[in-house]
Order: sequence, then structure tokens, then C-alpha cells
Amino acid sequence: MDLLDWHRGRLSSRRLAVLVKHLPRGSATLDGLHGEAAQWSVTDYLLASVVDQLAEANWMFATVNRDEDADPLEYPKPVPRPGTTDPAPDPAPSRGPSTPPSDTGTEHNPSPVELAQFFA
Repeated sequence: MDLLDWHRGRLSSRRLAVLVKHLPRGSATLDGLHGEAAQWSVTDYLLASVVDQLAEANWMFATVNRDEDADPLEYPKPVPRPGTTDPAPDPAPSRGPSTPPSDTGTEHNPSPVELAQFFA
């Protein structure tokens, strides 16, 4: 396909728009417009979320079953996703490395006893 056909009037603007809209995921145009995000599908985002949740569950399990005198475990870093400026942002930068992020705005780090009760 020659894009000069659009300029010459042999290719309609509507047809050109449809062709651009349905470019394959690996096309240079989509990579130029969206960067690495063009390579990620919904499945990729879901898998990254599953990996993050599994890492958090493992962190909780290890926190509950560790020796009480041991140093706190470092909270897992999320899988980097396209479009973020920091490749591995820290979910809790102001609360220290062993505290999970809080969605409610109140800071509450569960104790090993509370986590054990949760999993009982």
C-alpha cells in the first residue's frame, strides 16, 4: 500500500483511518505513539497483577511465620508496567520498606498476630 494514494485521491480518508486504527500490535506507528504500552495486552496487565498479588501473599506468609526477633521483611516491589516513570516504584516510600501500602489513608501495619488470625 502506498500512502501517496491518499494524497493522489485514490485512497479515502476513511479507509486510511481504518487501516491506521487496526494496525498490528508490533507496528512501528503504534510503538512510536504509545511506546512499550503498545506491546502490552489486557492479559499482560492481568498477569502482572497476579504476580504482584502472589508476591504480597508470600510476603504476608513469611511475615507471619518468621522469628519475632528477626528484622522485618522488605515489602515486595510491583512488576514494572509501561507508562510509569519509575521502573519499580516503591508502594510505601514514607512508611519504610516493610509496610504494605494502605488504601484507606490510615496507616496500620498488621502485627504477625493479626496476620495469623487473618489466615486462621
